[in-house]
Amino acid sequence: MAYIFLDESGDLGFNFNKKKTSRHFVIACLFVDNKKSIEKVVKKIVSGFTKKEIKNHGGILHAFKEKPTTRQKLLGALVNKDISIVSIYLNKSKVYTKLQDEKHVLYNYVANILLDRIYTKKLIPITRPIILIASRRETNKFLNQNFCNYLSGQVAGNHKLTVSINIKTPQQEKCLQVVDFICWALFRKHEHRDESYSNIIKGKVVEESPLFP
Repeated sequence: MAYIFLDESGDLGFNFNKKKTSRHFVIACLFVDNKKSIEKVVKKIVSGFTKKEIKNHGGILHAFKEKPTTRQKLLGALVNKDISIVSIYLNKSKVYTKLQDEKHVLYNYVANILLDRIYTKKLIPITRPIILIASRRETNKFLNQNFCNYLSGQVAGNHKLTVSINIKTPQQEKCLQVVDFICWALFRKHEHRDESYSNIIKGKVVEESPLFP
């Protein structure tokens, strides 16, 4: 069994006059055969917390809220793991106006481009069943089902392959917490020109490319 865990960092807002609107959007996939090894990374980090810290976290690690030492420890723990990372980043100022008006369509489009590159470049083995687990970003069941149907249909149509797609929360799937840190590190590289975190996992990044250069 092979697993793909997918998450994003940044936002898909296009009103750059708003203070919190990001200039970039990053989406990334983590590939792993043995997801238990990644789950152990999360458990080890949490085991080092005090009781008060564990209570404040609510059982979830989130890169944006963590201390620099926690981020460094988690990302550093991935260096010796058998994983691969593939990412696409957007300079949002270059995104077509039509896509700016349909955020869920844009997200599905970007996710499909990422998945297409993964299969086209044979970055993961296709001889075994593949499960893609995406971090839930929508509460609307229709949009979530549309995302799953769209991606599975694209993979089947373009590559004659079947991929099982699920949407879960980071609390339900610990590996999504790890992808959150990966996305945050890559986002920080593009948004703030801070490569101190992305450099830790640089050797695990198989591809990192722009969608709208």
